Amino acid sequence: MASVHESLYFNPMMTNGVVHANVFGIKDWVTPYKIAVLVLLNEMGRTGEGAVSLMERRRLNQLLLPLLQGPDITLSKLYKLIEESCPQLANSVQIRIKLMAEGELKDMEQFFDDLSDSFSGTEPEVHKTSVVGLFLRHMILAYSKLSFSQVFKLYTALQQYFQNGEKKTVEDADMELASREESERKMEKEELDVSIREEEVSCSGPLSQKQAEFFLSQQASLLKNDETKALTPASLQKELNNLLKFNPDFAEAHYLSYLNNLRVQDVFSSTHSLLHYFDRLILTGAESKSNGEEGYGRSLRYAALNLAALHCRFGHYQQAELALQEAIRIAQESNDHVCLQHCLSWLYVLGQKRSDSYVLLEHSVKKAVHFGLPYLASLGIQSLVQQRAFAGKTANKLMDALKDSDLLHWKHSLSELIDISIAQKTAIWRLYGRSTMALQQAQLLLSMNSLESVNAGVQQNNTESFAVALCHLAELHAEQGCFAAASEVLKHLKERFPPNSQHAQLWMLCDQKIQFDRAMNDGKYHLADSIVTGITALNSIEGVYRKAIVLQAQNQMSEAHKLLQKLLIHCQKIRNTEMVISVLLSVAELYWRSSSPTIALPVLLQALALSKEYRLQHLASETVLNLAFAQLILGIPEQALSLLHMAIEPILADGAVLDKGRAMFLVAKCQVASAASYEPLKKAEVLEAAIENLNEAKNYFAKVDCKEQIRDVVYFQARLYHTLGKTQERNRCAMLFRQLHQDLPFHGVPLINLL
Repeated sequence: MASVHESLYFNPMMTNGVVHANVFGIKDWVTPYKIAVLVLLNEMGRTGEGAVSLMERRRLNQLLLPLLQGPDITLSKLYKLIEESCPQLANSVQIRIKLMAEGELKDMEQFFDDLSDSFSGTEPEVHKTSVVGLFLRHMILAYSKLSFSQVFKLYTALQQYFQNGEKKTVEDADMELASREESERKMEKEELDVSIREEEVSCSGPLSQKQAEFFLSQQASLLKNDETKALTPASLQKELNNLLKFNPDFAEAHYLSYLNNLRVQDVFSSTHSLLHYFDRLILTGAESKSNGEEGYGRSLRYAALNLAALHCRFGHYQQAELALQEAIRIAQESNDHVCLQHCLSWLYVLGQKRSDSYVLLEHSVKKAVHFGLPYLASLGIQSLVQQRAFAGKTANKLMDALKDSDLLHWKHSLSELIDISIAQKTAIWRLYGRSTMALQQAQLLLSMNSLESVNAGVQQNNTESFAVALCHLAELHAEQGCFAAASEVLKHLKERFPPNSQHAQLWMLCDQKIQFDRAMNDGKYHLADSIVTGITALNSIEGVYRKAIVLQAQNQMSEAHKLLQKLLIHCQKIRNTEMVISVLLSVAELYWRSSSPTIALPVLLQALALSKEYRLQHLASETVLNLAFAQLILGIPEQALSLLHMAIEPILADGAVLDKGRAMFLVAKCQVASAASYEPLKKAEVLEAAIENLNEAKNYFAKVDCKEQIRDVVYFQARLYHTLGKTQERNRCAMLFRQLHQDLPFHGVPLINLL
């Protein structure tokens, strides 16, 4: 969805007459945690270069920045972090803090007096303008401004901070000892650790300006790039509420709250936070800027635009259109072409089901290029390619258009759109039935974003495009019978995108579809019927289609036909061509299963025409298989065999394993049927070739564990071996058929007529 064109950085707010103190008016203040950090810095300066190795000093330097910018943490946690970098220094810091906390107030006074010596001399230990130097100067200045009562309270807080840290250290040591002695306490220790970490965050008190800046920017970046590493929705909302308690006019905290509520699909809270963000932003802009167009008006039009995007995300299209009209009106009054371009893009999103929507999209791309908006231009090209793909345009033209958009991405370093483009190519190749090319594009995206663990400073791409590519990869492996590999991909998806994340529905639907296909292949229709409920909750159209397939497999033909007819009308109305063809194939199958192949022929021809028009190779090949089977039933196996030769090559090259098996099984049936009038010698050769094809079909079916199809194949093989007089092979196939027939349900459809 469209992003707000306001930087997510800290903006000090006015109190507006509220009685509570505005903590963000103060740049920084002294806390017990910061005294501990000052002790660490002081010890680092006092320790000679020879006492600390180069690697330890490097680790300490890397540790300093998060300690200076991050929120306050407990003393035990601080000790642990320092000990991981330099155990010797951790011991010195611990002794120094203990002497100060167990001594007298004058010890803390003397410590702050000695801090100024760090800047003295011709070669000072710390430069005044460095990050550490600025921190030291802020702390010295903040401490010098404290009254005597405030200094006493600070010293009391330091003592309490030290006592809590010592108590925690003892508890952690006892816990570690107990876990070594009793393995059953491991889970209890993990639960305690989680509660401690939450306590560290929630009890850190009010954040300073720099800490708030760091916290907001860090969490916003994690929500965008790696949601699993961000705080949980409940913990993050608790922190944001703590920030807003001290300053209700903190606009950026409201916006992060809006992003956080979007994670859990909370429409009321997300709308509430978004409106609060723009309310505070408008007040700040009006007070800090004399130009109303740059302050008040700008915030208003982007508020309406983001509200439209929010409603569109939750499917409230009427409210989204009203908000978008308001944004367009204000943007036209202010002559804001950038905002108008975003509005034009969202107009296409709201009206993309209309036949003339491509005109709007082309105009949007041209305008975005004219005004120098590469991000919008690229998104427009991506949407245009997607629309043309659904309209059945040739793949070479679509790939040329995507190549032009890739040039924009690399030229302007739009890494996010590079991933979207690759995911788009993966989806297009799958739509056109080119599984090998789709697999190549998915692997390309994975190689650009390594799955190996990376450092905290390196961003990992946990965006929607990454999830889409992984889902395609899981489905492609499942189609080829590699269910273990598909399970590994889905396992990784579940780790990267937890159930409460915004892209989790993608892998949930993918997982349910793979489970459904496996249950159907295994003949467990009751299990498949239970999975349909989960699919329907995620995708209603897919759920209804799968329900009809289950009913058809259970021989409930009239109920399946009614369901398919309703689904066909709905899909034709919303122009879902791929599902229309799938429904037509299922309807045709209902007809020939009901011994009415002549009625199925017009339906199959309609499906074939649509598949050719929209260049859907996979569905076209499946339609040809059904047409060939209908011709076989009608008694013209020679024509069925010639028709199969047209479809067999793309099926064997890019088709699913199940389709390959069905194709080879049908070829064998047509060979046997056409050999009825042959001479005995030639007929025996054809039957031998048919048996070879049946063996190949059986291997394909075994890969996907399709026991019903294997049963039909061995039955047919037994008949052929009996005709050829091969008794031993016939008995072996007959025994295998009997075992499978006892394990599987049988619904009364002649085995010889099944694909």
